[in-house]
Amino acid sequence: MKAIILVAGYATRLYPLTKDTPKPLLKVGGKPIIDYIVEEINTIDAVDKIYVISNHKFAEHFRLWAEKKVNPKPIAVIDDGTDSDENKRGAIGDIQYTIEQGNIDDDIMVIAGDNLFTYSLKEYYDFYKAKNADCVCVKQFDDKEMIKQLGVVLLDEKGKVIDLEEKPAKPKSDKAAFATYMYTRDTVKMFGDYIAEGNSPDAPGYFIQWLHKKKDVYAYVMNGECYDIGTHKALDEVRSIYGE
Repeated sequence: MKAIILVAGYATRLYPLTKDTPKPLLKVGGKPIIDYIVEEINTIDAVDKIYVISNHKFAEHFRLWAEKKVNPKPIAVIDDGTDSDENKRGAIGDIQYTIEQGNIDDDIMVIAGDNLFTYSLKEYYDFYKAKNADCVCVKQFDDKEMIKQLGVVLLDEKGKVIDLEEKPAKPKSDKAAFATYMYTRDTVKMFGDYIAEGNSPDAPGYFIQWLHKKKDVYAYVMNGECYDIGTHKALDEVRSIYGE
C-alpha cells in the first residue's frame, strides 16, 4: 500500500499565517500538523512509501521538511506544478497526478494534510482489510446543524455507502465523511476514468459519490475525533487541546 497526503491547498482563510508557510507545516503541540499524520501512517506495516503532493509554491518547503525528517518509511514530495487557486488541479486531480508520477499500481491510502485525528489509523486499516473493499472514514454527529456543513453519508444495514451528499440542507443521516480514504488496487485505476469523464476534480468526496454507484464502498465509523483545521478558530481550538 502507498499513502498519499494531500497538501496542495493555499489555506487563504488562515492568512497571514499561511502566506509563506503551508498549513500542514504549522506547528501544533510543538510539531508540524503533518507529523501527526505520518506517525499514524507509520503504524501500518503494509504502507511502504508515503507521497506528499504539494503545489509548486510550497513544494520546496515540504522537500526541506522531508529531508530533515528521520522516518522509517520513505517520503517522496511531488510538485503538482500549480501556483494558485485559479490553476490548481483539485484534490482528485492531485491524487491522479500522484498515481501517474509515482507509477502506482497498488492499494492506496489518501489523507488530507490538514486533519488532526485521534482514532487509530491501524484499526481503520484492519477494517479495510476485513472488508476487502474501498472505505471512507465517517463520524457520527449529534449536532444536526453542524453536520449540514459536511459531507453526509447514508449507510445500509451492513455499513455500505448508499448515498453521499455535500453540505445538505436536509441531512439524510447523522454520519459525515472525513478526508481519509482507503482504495483497492483495482479502484486506483478508476481515478483516470473519473477525470476522463469530465467529473469535478476538486473535493475528494466527489469521487466517493461516483464510486459507490459502481462498486461497494464501506464506512469505517471512527472512535475518536477528527479536526479539520481550516480557520483561525479551528487552529486555536486544536492548539488549546494539543498545545502551541
